[in-house]
Amino acid sequence: MATVKSPDRIARWFHALADETRLGIVERLGAGERCVCDLTDDLEASQSRLSFHLKTLKDAGIVTDRRQGRWVYYTLNPDTLEAMEGFVKALASRSKLRLLARGYEGRRT
Repeated sequence: MATVKSPDRIARWFHALADETRLGIVERLGAGERCVCDLTDDLEASQSRLSFHLKTLKDAGIVTDRRQGRWVYYTLNPDTLEAMEGFVKALASRSKLRLLARGYEGRRT
């Protein structure tokens, strides 16, 4: 599993996901690679607006792209998704341990 050490990298992930349009893009890419033309139709957004959001997602490493002819196709980056999952799981695990410790301490007093 990929490890995450950079708070800046984590902040970029959450910034990129902190927008409804970008979440919609990520949700649609969860079904597989999509052409930017399909995303404009699905999200009823202009190509220039989507380009801005896709650049944010790409800069955060959440999506990758490839050009085929005049179209650009986007897909989720599995390495970044794995690193994000690891970060969230580690955070949840630490939180559960703290809650268990509090519950145990609460019974001793």
